Amino acid sequence: MSFSLPIRGGPPSQGNSSISLSVYPPPNEAMGGGAPVGNPTIGADRLIVGVDFGTTYSGVAAVYTSTPDDVDVIKTWPGGNGITSDKVPTEIAYDPLPATTAATTPSASSTSLATPPATPPQPNNATPSAPNVKWGFQFKPEESRLRCIKLFLDRNQKLPHFVSPLETAAQLRKYDRNVMDAVSDYLTQIYKHTMETLTRRYGESFMSITKVEFVLTVPAVWSDAAKNATLQAAERAGMGNRHDLRLISEPEAAAVYTLKAIQPNHLRVGDNFIVCDAGGGTVDLISYKITQIAPLRVEESAVGTGGLCGSAFLNYRFEDHVRTRIGAERYDNMKEKKPRTWQMGLKYFEEFVKRNFNEEEHQEVNVPFPGLPDDEEAGLDSGFLVMDADQVKSIFEPVVREVCDLVEGQVEGIRRKGGVVTGIVLVGGFGQSNYLYNRLKSHFNTAAPPPYTERPTHATTEHSAQSVEVMQPLYAWTAVVRGAVLRGLEGSMVVSRRSRWHYGTSYATVFDEERHPVSERYWSPLWERWMVSDRMQWHIAKGEQVSERRAVSFHYTRNFRPSQSLIVEDDLIACDADTAPDAFKKGLINVCTLTTDLSAVPKTLFTRLTTTKGIEFDNLDFTLDMMIDSASLIFELKVDGVRYGTVTAKFH
Repeated sequence: MSFSLPIRGGPPSQGNSSISLSVYPPPNEAMGGGAPVGNPTIGADRLIVGVDFGTTYSGVAAVYTSTPDDVDVIKTWPGGNGITSDKVPTEIAYDPLPATTAATTPSASSTSLATPPATPPQPNNATPSAPNVKWGFQFKPEESRLRCIKLFLDRNQKLPHFVSPLETAAQLRKYDRNVMDAVSDYLTQIYKHTMETLTRRYGESFMSITKVEFVLTVPAVWSDAAKNATLQAAERAGMGNRHDLRLISEPEAAAVYTLKAIQPNHLRVGDNFIVCDAGGGTVDLISYKITQIAPLRVEESAVGTGGLCGSAFLNYRFEDHVRTRIGAERYDNMKEKKPRTWQMGLKYFEEFVKRNFNEEEHQEVNVPFPGLPDDEEAGLDSGFLVMDADQVKSIFEPVVREVCDLVEGQVEGIRRKGGVVTGIVLVGGFGQSNYLYNRLKSHFNTAAPPPYTERPTHATTEHSAQSVEVMQPLYAWTAVVRGAVLRGLEGSMVVSRRSRWHYGTSYATVFDEERHPVSERYWSPLWERWMVSDRMQWHIAKGEQVSERRAVSFHYTRNFRPSQSLIVEDDLIACDADTAPDAFKKGLINVCTLTTDLSAVPKTLFTRLTTTKGIEFDNLDFTLDMMIDSASLIFELKVDGVRYGTVTAKFH
C-alpha cells in the first residue's frame, strides 16, 4: 500500500460555494478514446468567433463552418466614423454614476485592482448598476480612459513603466469597478458589437438557430490564474458557459494561421519555425517543429517565452524624444492647449514611422506638428519636426534589441538540442515593422557567404544550415485572431507542447532518518508511524513535452474516519526555477486548489483498516488526471481507471 499521503489543505467549509466558479472546462467524453481535448463537435453547423483580446488593440473574426474559407474580420466599430480598421483600441471609460446609484452601490473592494466577487453576475450585465461605457474609438484625443487593462489580469507579470497601478485603481474606484469588472465590461462591448455585426451579416432567423462558439486568445507566458480570469471575464460578458469557451495561446493561434498559409510548398518534416507575435504591449514567442505535412501537425520545440517590449514602448520613447527636442514647457503646453496637434504627430509616428521606417530609404522623417512655431535648434520647420535616421533608430533600437534577444533565446534553445531553425515568422502589429524585420534578418544572417565552388562543400552546407529566413505573412496584424477561428474550426494541430513550469503536489511520507530532518517528523495515529509532510512530487518537469492526448496522473492515498466528509482539497504547486526542490518551500507558486468530491465513489472501493488500538478508518487510492492544452488545465477524478464525481479548481 502506498504511504504517499497528500496533506496540504483540508476539507473545505460547507459555505464555500465559490470554488466551482474557477474550474477549467471538463474534458470531452471522447477523451478516453484518445481524441484531442477541445476538438470541435462534428455535425451541426456553427459560427466560430475568434477574439484576440490584446493589450493595446483587440480584434474579432468569424467563420461559418459550412463555408470554412470565408473568414470575416470585423472592420467597422462604434465611433470609427465610417473608417475601417482590422482592430479596435483596448480602451474603456465610464460616465459618472448618478448620485443615488453611487450612494447605494457597494464598493467593489478596498482596492479597485481586486479580483472578481465570489459569485459572478449574470452575463451581459457585469454588475446590477454598471455605469455607461465608452470604448474603442469613441474617445476624443484629450479624454481620459483606461488602457492596458489586460495586463492587470496576471500579477506574475511586470507592468510597463507607462502603466500606473495607482492611477488605474483611482479611475476604477471612482466608478465602483475593479479590474475584472473593467475587462468584463470591455468584452461585453466586444460581444454585443460582434453579435450585432453577425446578425446584419446572416440575419436574425439564422442567428436564432445557429450555435455561436467563442475562442479567446491569451499570452503564452500567462499564469494559469490569469488564463482562468480571462475565462471568467468572457463568461460574464455573455460569450458562453466556461464549459463551451475555448482558449488558445496567441503565438499558437498565429502559428495555426501562418503555417497553414505557407504549406505545403515550403514545409518539410523536421523544420523548426519560431513564431514571434509582436504586439502593442507584449511580445510572445513559441517554436514549432513540423512532424507531419498532411494533415499539418506540429510539436513545440522550445518552451515559450515573452517580454514587455511591444510597439507601445516606441510611442513612449517617441514622446520622450519630442519632449527633449522642443523642451518640456513647450511640450506640456502643446498637450494641454493643442491636443490635436500632439495627436496628429503621434498618429503619423504610429501609422507611418513605426510600420514603414527603413534606415536605407528614409534618411529623414518629417513628423507633422501643425501650429508649432519654427525653431531651427529644436528641428521645427513649417509645422514639422525633422528627425534624421539616427534619431529614429535611437527610438527603435532598445526595444528592437529586446525582441532580438528573445528570438535569439529560442534559436539557441533549438540548436542546443541539435535542431535547425528554418524560419522566423513575424506577426502582430509590431511584426509589420520594416525596421524590426530588417534587424532580425541582419541579426540571423550576418555571416559572409562561403566562397563560390561548382560543387557543394561542407562550408556551403554549414552556411545554409545557420541562415534563418525571416517572414512577414499576409494579414500579419490579424494572424492571431484568424488562427483562433481556425482552431475552433479544425481543432488543434499541435500534438505536444513544452511545459512552462514544473508542476507537482506535496505529500506526506514515512520518515527516513537518512533523508529527512528529525525536527520535521510527526507521529501518525492512523498509520502508527513517524511521518514527514510537505515533500514535493513533481509530475511534469519544466520543458517536458506534454500532450493533450495523454493525461498526467497524480496518485493519492486518503484516509477517512467514519462520518468524515469525502470532499478533499489539494494544492497544485508550480516552480519556474530550472531545478525544482524536494520539499515545499517559500517561492513556489500555488497554482490552484483542487476540490475533489469522493462521495460518488462506490463504498466497495474503499478499504476498511483498523489500527492496533482498534480505531477503524477507510482508505482510498485514487488519481487526479490533468490534461494541458494550448492555454488550459483540465482535471478529472479516477478510481481504478474509472471516472467518478467532479474536480473543481480555485485559482490563486
